[in-house]
Amino acid sequence: MKFLPMLSSVVMLSAALANNAYALDFKSVGAAPAIMYDAPTEKGRRVYVAPRGMPVEVVLTYGEWSKVRDAAGTLSWIQSKTLTTKRMLVVSANNARVYTSSDEASAPVFSADKNVLLELVEGPAAGWVKVKHRDGQSGYARTGDVWGD
Repeated sequence: MKFLPMLSSVVMLSAALANNAYALDFKSVGAAPAIMYDAPTEKGRRVYVAPRGMPVEVVLTYGEWSKVRDAAGTLSWIQSKTLTTKRMLVVSANNARVYTSSDEASAPVFSADKNVLLELVEGPAAGWVKVKHRDGQSGYARTGDVWGD
């Protein structure tokens, strides 16, 4: 019986940690393309070059390096200094419609093809994100049509 309060505390702590484990940290590749490596060192194998603005999910940080996941699910390492907190999204649907409000019954503003980059303006909220295209047009896209939110 002495262990029951202790067990209860452990269960509560585990639940709190589990909730934090799912918090996603998205960033974007900064002003210039960045080299992605298979290890946290410039001596590692170069995997590919990430284009400017590409969104990534930061999985962990190790010194001056970040292990990231891209929209395809590929894990690689990038120098943390090449990342920015400016949030970009990549269109994951074949054709994403962007509307004047967070309602499919509202007027469409534009549509974006797969792999187009959009800036995250606000959200996500109730299945929608407010986005902005590089040409200045903005509106609301469904969260299922983009990646990086």
